[in-house]
Amino acid sequence: METDSLIDHGSPVRQFSVMLPNRAGAMAAMVKLLRASGIEVIGLSLQDSRDATVARLVVSDPESTEHIFIEKGIPHTMCELVVVSLKESGPGLLQCLDTLMIAETNIDFAYALLPSPEGQSMLAMHVEDYEFAIAILHQSGFKLLYQDDLSR
Repeated sequence: METDSLIDHGSPVRQFSVMLPNRAGAMAAMVKLLRASGIEVIGLSLQDSRDATVARLVVSDPESTEHIFIEKGIPHTMCELVVVSLKESGPGLLQCLDTLMIAETNIDFAYALLPSPEGQSMLAMHVEDYEFAIAILHQSGFKLLYQDDLSR
């Protein structure tokens, strides 16, 4: 499949990964820091270990978030996510996963985002080939969301 002919629909959704100390209140402090600058956390995935927690965050304003992290000396990484709006969580989720499986596209990790302002369920996925995955999902009729769609 050719992906070059796909119309650019917007900037990819960016995820921040931040290492937090494994203690009560660490995530709340991060959210308070972002909210103090008018940034909302739209998606969150936590992966816990004995000494630290990796927080994966999708936010309403990635540029300002990156600026805050740099200013505060908070180590972080970023990656692009494919975000799909699902009309029905059960059947829609399975159709999305089957579409990517048939296209032999691996999902590295995925998690749900908070509902959109329209109340739609959203699935964020990190895939092995971003451009190919959005082309396949677009061609299959899925509603893809981009960073501007998530900024509130």
